[in-house]
Amino acid sequence: MLILGLIVFGLMVGTVAQLILGQSGWKINWTMALVSGLIGSFVGGLLISLLSGDGIQLRPSGIIGSIIGAVLVTLAYQWWQKRSSGSSKAA
Repeated sequence: MLILGLIVFGLMVGTVAQLILGQSGWKINWTMALVSGLIGSFVGGLLISLLSGDGIQLRPSGIIGSIIGAVLVTLAYQWWQKRSSGSSKAA
């Protein structure tokens, strides 16, 4: 049950990150939402929770950190895609 909860939370956080960035209107890349949500939640949420002294409990600081982490992962992915598509056109 915990794994299912983590997947759903990751999808929600990744979706919020894509909506914050205005990714292609209202179309959501669900695979990217899952990946950025899980990675962003792990890195951003854990880091912010530990820095604020909340530990590993579910608190608002961890949720905000998860969203910030997911936004950063989504931005990095978008940058990488633009860089990759630009280099393939130049070759």
